[in-house]
Amino acid sequence: MKVKTLMSWSTGKDSAWALYQLQLDLAGVFCTVNKKYNRTAMHAVRVELLKRQADSLDLPLTIIEIPYPCSNVEYAAIMSAFIDKLKKQAVEQVAFGDLFLEDIRDYRIKMHTGTGIKPIFPIWNKPTDQLSREMVNRGLKTVITCIDPKQIADEFVGQEFDHKFLDALPESVDPCGENGEFHSFAYGGPMFNKTIDITVGEVVHRDGFVFADVLPR
Repeated sequence: MKVKTLMSWSTGKDSAWALYQLQLDLAGVFCTVNKKYNRTAMHAVRVELLKRQADSLDLPLTIIEIPYPCSNVEYAAIMSAFIDKLKKQAVEQVAFGDLFLEDIRDYRIKMHTGTGIKPIFPIWNKPTDQLSREMVNRGLKTVITCIDPKQIADEFVGQEFDHKFLDALPESVDPCGENGEFHSFAYGGPMFNKTIDITVGEVVHRDGFVFADVLPR
């Protein structure tokens, strides 16, 4: 029996890989977007590129706009309203690309408790040293869009997520960036119908992070 499932989409490698591992006939993907800058939350990817990803996935895209700045209370209210819409659409599952942060997983479970919608975590607790190499070996193409300079050097932003990148990471940095060390944009791989042609533009420092502006070529 088909289960109506949506994918929480960050534009990055973990949600892309979780989608690939699901092997389900998904009903669509959804992504939060910074309304002020018209870019995806945290990853800071242009909405145009987000739409190209959805097109290459051949999946409907739902954009959830959030204000900037956005408090935890505001975010929770926006997501609660979205979950209410999903209930009306008979969505039964929502998939996330979380890896090992218990507090985030618990928050997602709490948000869906009593809704009839089950949160699922296809790559939960996969060892990230192995998972990161598997992503690269199996053809996932990803560029680093954002880094936290308190955890990782500026030079890593804008780089390809490949074996060279992984070899250069300090031991203190999780290979998948699960602790917020870096964020990414997936532009090719086995989950996509076609590779998205991109180039890396300006690098800027903003709000304590370093961002590389990924552009459609």
